[in-house]
Parts: sequence; C-alpha cells; structure tokens
Amino acid sequence: MANLPLGLTYVHFGSLRRRPLLDRAAGPLLRAMTENAAISIRNLSKRYARQGDDPGKLALDGVSFDVPRGGIFGLLGPNGAGKSTLINVLAGLVTKTGGEADVWGFDIDMQRRNAKASIGIVPQEIVFDPFFTPFEVLENQAGLYGVPKGQRRSEELLKAVHLLDKRDAYARTLSGGMKRRLLIAKAMVHSPPIIVLDEPTAGVDVELRRLLWEMIADLNKRGVTVVLTTHYLEEAEQLCDRIAIINHGKLIANKPTREMVDMAREKIVVLSVDRDLDTAPTHEAFTKSELTGERTVEITYNKDSMTAGQVLSIVQGLGFAIEDVTTREADLEDVFVSLTTSDV
Repeated sequence: MANLPLGLTYVHFGSLRRRPLLDRAAGPLLRAMTENAAISIRNLSKRYARQGDDPGKLALDGVSFDVPRGGIFGLLGPNGAGKSTLINVLAGLVTKTGGEADVWGFDIDMQRRNAKASIGIVPQEIVFDPFFTPFEVLENQAGLYGVPKGQRRSEELLKAVHLLDKRDAYARTLSGGMKRRLLIAKAMVHSPPIIVLDEPTAGVDVELRRLLWEMIADLNKRGVTVVLTTHYLEEAEQLCDRIAIINHGKLIANKPTREMVDMAREKIVVLSVDRDLDTAPTHEAFTKSELTGERTVEITYNKDSMTAGQVLSIVQGLGFAIEDVTTREADLEDVFVSLTTSDV
C-alpha cells in the first residue's frame, strides 16, 4: 500500500517530531494551496435514501463555510442537526448528495486519498479492538495509512497522551478516559494537519475534561487545526476561536466566538430586596422577571434599550429597598438557545 500523503510538514503535540508523508503527484498542488482554508465547504447537501413514501431525510441543506487554518473551530448544533453527517462526509464515510468540499486544499471526490490523509477523526464511539494493546492499536492504524515502520511514532503518541505506561495492556482494561485519549492518538498516527474531535468530553469527569482541554489546546499551539463538536457550550466558548452553528441541516451562524457571544442582547440583574416577595416585581421594560428566592428576584432586560441603573430605579420606584445586586452577561448558551429555537 502506497504512502498516503499530507500536504505540508506539521508540528505535533508533546515531543512529536516533524514527519510529513508526501504524495509526489500532489507536489504542484501543494504550492498552490498554502493560502487556502483548512476545510472549505460549498453548498454541501446530503439527503438519505428514501424509503417507500418517505422522501428521505435532508440532513445537510446547502451548507457553506470555511474552517481557517491554525485555529480551533467549534461546530455546534442540537442533536440531529447534521453535524455528524457533515463530519462523515469529510471523512469519506458518507457520500454527499451535492455541493463541494475541500480538506487541506484537496477535493474530497477528485483527490480522495489526499483529502482522507489530511484529516484525523476522533469519533464519539470507542472504536478499536479491545483485545489489542494500545501500542498494537496505533501500529495497526499506521499500517492502514501506509506509514512505513521506520516512520511510525506509536510510542511517542502514547507518551503524548499519557498512556505509555499502558503500552502493553489490553485496550479493554483501560478506563473510559484512557480510551478517549487512545482515540486521539489513533487519529494522529498519519500526522494529519487537521483533527476533528466529535464530542470528545461526553460523559467524562471534570478532571479528565480539563486534561482533554489541555491536550486540544496543545495540539493547536503546535500547528494542528482543530474542529470541535460539543454540547458543553462553556467548553466551546473557552476553547474555540470561531464557531459555526447548524440546525435542521442549515448553517444559521458562523462568527468569531466573541462576536457570537455579543449577539445576545439580553442581560440579567439579580436583586436582593428588604422583604419577602410573593410575586416578582414586573414592568413593561423588563423582558422577564422571576423569583429565585424569598427575597431574591432575577430580572432580564434588553441592554440596547436600558441600563442596569434604570432597572434598579424601576424596582426602587415600586417600593423596594435593594440590599444587594449582581449582574450576569449573556453567554454562548444564551445565544445558542436563541438561535436554535427561533430557527424552526
């Protein structure tokens, strides 16, 4: 099996060295694609096969966006929005119905081997033989990609994901967190410039989540473009440079993370007042007002039309003395809920 190519020389996390796999036939393409996006998607669609009178589910509906090189890109959406379908199209596991997609400058149809070699996928599911050792898992995966034995980095990868001491243990004996880390190492055996992590922290504890965050950040610092899907929106807000949101198969937002968060127009003031409340104080200027304690009320208002000071004045005008005040800015979760619930 011939070596599968990568477009350039890449730096990887931990102590991993620069080791490209190049396809000689791709040489002219490499010089022309240095300014391209890591992933470029144009009018991508996927309709699954019809069954009887059912026309088939339209999982992707004319999706277009670019993933910039060198960043951490968040791909968000509710369950069933089309995220996994999109990832599987890029990985060559699902055949698109229409549109175009390039991975590291390679068309996924016309230059399929180059495109596949330029991306590593870390799936949600645990997918490796439980009777192999971690070292064997990586060696077998490297062999499938045509990496010569002398260029394989299995022990380096195991060290980078803190599994070198489990080198010769059966994979089935690893903890859930260790298996997650082994999946990341498995996705990196062919030195891809892009890695896609599909819900990498789903179901893991807080300590492991933070470890995985550090690994993702370290990967990115060393030159790997990261695409992250997650339902933990605080995770996306903390890690990602840019975020795209898909809902019902359509792209509904694509902005730098800070701009995405700034799309929220609402702000919350939490007030403690001087007496017990039976009902929350209301006013036509408030978006929402609700009790959160016997003497605590949470008031939501539009920050474009009024200020926190005006909220306090209104509450005082209703006859309440204010004993304590805290405010909360909108976060990515607020924006996500607003966009996905309005996009019906």
